[in-house]
Amino acid sequence: MDFHTTVERAQRLKQLHAEYKPLVLPTVWDVWSARTAVDAGFLALTIGSHPLADSRGAEDHEGQTFEEVLAAVRPIIAAVDVPVSVDLEAGYGQKPADLIAGLTEVGGVGLNVEDTVHSDGGRVRGTQEHASYIAGLRAAADDAGIPVWVNGRTDLFLHAKDASGVLDDAIERLRALEQAGADSVYPVGIQDNDDLLTAVTGAVAVPVNSTAHPVKHDLERFRRLGVGRITYGPLLQFAMADAMKDSLGPWAP
Repeated sequence: MDFHTTVERAQRLKQLHAEYKPLVLPTVWDVWSARTAVDAGFLALTIGSHPLADSRGAEDHEGQTFEEVLAAVRPIIAAVDVPVSVDLEAGYGQKPADLIAGLTEVGGVGLNVEDTVHSDGGRVRGTQEHASYIAGLRAAADDAGIPVWVNGRTDLFLHAKDASGVLDDAIERLRALEQAGADSVYPVGIQDNDDLLTAVTGAVAVPVNSTAHPVKHDLERFRRLGVGRITYGPLLQFAMADAMKDSLGPWAP
């Protein structure tokens, strides 16, 4: 994709985040699902690491190389005329500048980066370590002249036995990501907890991303709780798998 188009799409993604509260970004995994979501009226998309891996017979948690992920997402991005953000897990061991260069070369204009480093035994980055990585992404995007949307994810709630017990640590981390240049922050694992979502959305000035299930969750609830951005993770693919099983069931031997 040419530089001018990539910049335009990045600017459009930023504009959409300002226009919609929350902005819903269906999480897709191939050309068909991307085109279907656009045909349904959505103005931007995300590509999720988990559904992408499943569609390719690979493992999530960096079971593919960065080069394999770029080769997989290139035709998806090229198939639609809307901005596309890509879940790049913990960065596949890449330096921030290399991550941005690879993403934008295939036309991606947003990325999600988490603090669970799967290539290093699944350890969780420290707050400043993760913030420094986010700052590197922000600087690299600025140097490239492309306003890539950086979604800074933390898995602190996800890993905790008691999510409420790590609220203060999670808020400290999300604020550090915001200060480092994240355009939005993503505390995974609290989509069903009104109190934690309210606490988090009230603690930062940037949009808070929440996972949602397209069938089981309610958009108005997320809006009421102050969520600024919604993605589906693997849950759209799971929902479609359920629907497919229901459709095929009567035909099974």
